[in-house]
Amino acid sequence: MCAALIGGMDRLKREYMTEAEKSGIRLKCYTGKERSISGSLGNVDFVVLFTNKVSHKARKDVMAALRGTNVPVIMRHSCGVSTLREALGEATL
Repeated sequence: MCAALIGGMDRLKREYMTEAEKSGIRLKCYTGKERSISGSLGNVDFVVLFTNKVSHKARKDVMAALRGTNVPVIMRHSCGVSTLREALGEATL
């Protein structure tokens, strides 16, 4: 299973990846500094979007890229590791 994380903090990137690996999920992390996120999303099963740490432009870019697909988007305001853990648990149900 593969997921994309949009937003979050640079310093927690390693912890995000470790938490996803514990759940058996390969995680692509985009912390918001990338120019074009939608072009590199590829084939993902779901997307976790941390809304407090991503620009409106990046959010719109991702949502436009996913329009017309059946990829679920889980939006959370906070960007902690425990929030990611909850989102991953919700997505794997």
